[in-house]
Amino acid sequence: MTERPRVLIEDRLPIEKIGAESLRDASAAKKPPLNRLHVWWARRPLTVSRAAILGSLLPAWSEELADVFATADEYENWFLKLIGIFGDPAATRRVLQRAKETGENLGPNPYGYKRAFTYNPDKEQVETLHELLRRTWGTADLAVLDSFAGGGSIPFESLRYGFTTYVNELNPVAAVILKATLDYPARFGKKLVPLIQKYGRMLCEDIERRLAPYFPVEPGESVFAYLWARTVACPYTGKPLPLSPNWWLVKGSKPVAAKPVFHEDAEEAKFMIVKGRAAVEQANPDKGTVSRGNAVSPWAHWQAIDGDYIKKEAQAGRMGQQLYAIGLKKNGGIEFRPPESADFEAVERAERALVEKRPVWEAAGLVPNEPYPRVATDMRPLHYGMPIWADFFAPRQLLSLCTALEVLSEVGARVRDENGEDVGAAVQTYLGLALDKGLDRNSYGNRWIPQRAVMGSRFERHDFSFKWSFGEFDAAHNLFPWAIDQVADAAGGIVRMIDPKTQGLFVAAGLTAPAARLHFSLGNASALNAVGDRSARAVVVDPPYYDNVQYSECSDFFYVWLKRSVGTVYDGWFSDLLTNKDDEAVATLCANVAETLTPFVITVEGAGS
Repeated sequence: MTERPRVLIEDRLPIEKIGAESLRDASAAKKPPLNRLHVWWARRPLTVSRAAILGSLLPAWSEELADVFATADEYENWFLKLIGIFGDPAATRRVLQRAKETGENLGPNPYGYKRAFTYNPDKEQVETLHELLRRTWGTADLAVLDSFAGGGSIPFESLRYGFTTYVNELNPVAAVILKATLDYPARFGKKLVPLIQKYGRMLCEDIERRLAPYFPVEPGESVFAYLWARTVACPYTGKPLPLSPNWWLVKGSKPVAAKPVFHEDAEEAKFMIVKGRAAVEQANPDKGTVSRGNAVSPWAHWQAIDGDYIKKEAQAGRMGQQLYAIGLKKNGGIEFRPPESADFEAVERAERALVEKRPVWEAAGLVPNEPYPRVATDMRPLHYGMPIWADFFAPRQLLSLCTALEVLSEVGARVRDENGEDVGAAVQTYLGLALDKGLDRNSYGNRWIPQRAVMGSRFERHDFSFKWSFGEFDAAHNLFPWAIDQVADAAGGIVRMIDPKTQGLFVAAGLTAPAARLHFSLGNASALNAVGDRSARAVVVDPPYYDNVQYSECSDFFYVWLKRSVGTVYDGWFSDLLTNKDDEAVATLCANVAETLTPFVITVEGAGS
């Protein structure tokens, strides 16, 4: 072909409906399985991703298509159904807004159809799609390139619709996520989830055996969360001062709060649990000890403490933590109690165990002692005494995570022995992602959310904001079973979305199986050596957005652990100390280039065009 035909995205794309439908991805109680697999900071809606791909390859309507679609409106309606939109989501959202204002109940699904991203095209749609592609390009066997693949929404939809898919990514953390999102589900299908569950159980059972002494529970008891406050010595009395902006445990119709008690003759604060509106109001949990980085000391009649003093104490290694409440799963809800002597003794045992084990683990390379970058957009970890990545975790948390790494190494070897290297690499990858789930919910950076009575994600904000109080999972009994279930569920959802029946339609039409259509590379997008010249018909990308998210800085949090959990699986991927920041196109590190980057979709004849 000497001239590129005009395509649908240039002519008439129903953006309002596509946008409204894409909001259903973000607002649904259960996110798409790709989003639930692992943290990534730029998850794009699957619906808009498939619309961008198909809109870049399908022809704009013209009289030449009148034998297939009599009008442009008919063509648009077919396109909407092809991407899974069977109604008018924009109109439905307007109705929902009015119903919200009036209190009207519109039922469980006012849209009248399932979320679009769950839909796979049927035989008639695939046949029509291929007929249009052949008319436009001379073939239905087309390739799509995403050179900034990130979380994988664009290449995932490219595979689902039968296109050869070239995937490139600079960041090894995203690259591992992409392998687990694209490659392994396409290659191994339904056999993945039972294997993740089988070896995940082995992992969890061994972790529980090793960590049980540090997380004691009564028979039938399940600890949902240990709640801690960071501490510094009161500059007026020398006593440990628990720092927290508030003492809420549960907000709502049945409020619960912790109440600190500062007796003059006590060496540290004691805590009570108060329940009920009247008791909680009297306790005034909104009256914390720290706000905007500055503190006050109840030990010294609420005298002010400058934030610089707190930072200096932290940087000198003198910031500690005090356990103040424990949440238990009971009767379908959560009940709280103050910590008891057995809880403090378990923490002390864990701290002694870490001192004993750490030199051995460091010799084996299991402890993430890599330094936090001295030049970064977010310097708060250094300001608050966390110069290395291991410092992002309380002692018992670090003991738990390094124990999990140790067990994962043993289980990974068994997986490969029993299933071969390829399947073993896949299962070990998912187990490594489960460990990352544990990181995301079990660090100094995880706040307790009283409005929902849940532990927040380390990255509920896209930064390293400092948390004065934090939550800790029971890592012996609850953390890793939860993480394995989360990863197995997400992997199963991804496998189901790459529907074998739908993929069979593409194979029957002369295309290869999805695994053979996927081509993956790790590296700089400015030098796509693994992608042949003129090999991709469309380039559909979502590039970095100026200074919105510092992907490499945030992903270092996971990089230093993935290096240890799956680094042997991906030879050379984790050879650098931290992620590549020199080649990342973001404002702080590559300002001149970043200023030219805006969200875009381009359609070209070849990758070199």
